Amino acid sequence: MRRLAVIAVTLLAVTAAGCGGGKSKPTAEDWAGNLCSAVSTWTDSLKSSTTKLQSDPTLDGLKNTKDDVASATDDFTSSLKGLGKPNTESGAKAQDTLDKLASQLDEDEQKLKDEVEGAKGVQGVVAAAKAIQTTLTTMGTQFTAAFTSLQQLDAKGELTDAFTQADSCKKLSGSTS
Repeated sequence: MRRLAVIAVTLLAVTAAGCGGGKSKPTAEDWAGNLCSAVSTWTDSLKSSTTKLQSDPTLDGLKNTKDDVASATDDFTSSLKGLGKPNTESGAKAQDTLDKLASQLDEDEQKLKDEVEGAKGVQGVVAAAKAIQTTLTTMGTQFTAAFTSLQQLDAKGELTDAFTQADSCKKLSGSTS
């Protein structure tokens, strides 16, 4: 009985800790680490999807690739939106930058879906495959622009330091230092 009471009190304490008082801002390093983890997962998924398409360049292959890219992008944009503001001077601007990127990626994903769903016949498959390539290139360009923007708004270097220190960012850049 006493054990059940301890468990109940522990559960109440954990639940109460999650309520009220507002959400605290993540440290810059935690924010950067979460972002790098999300980027790594997304890019790995995109690479896997394009590899699958190369091995199955059919309408079914295109539809599977579209579904994989859409799922990976949905997960990534949800992660971006869920990051919140890093605890830095430019935290709100960093969040705005990633919210804008998430919106752009959502629009790209819809274009990709429309192109693939409208594909019919060999010419449609070829056109849809080109659309996938173009859309992925556009996503990459938007992603690069967002990170350039993050670097430019980071006057004090807080985010740069965080990206350098976060383990998942080191793995993403291939750095072991």
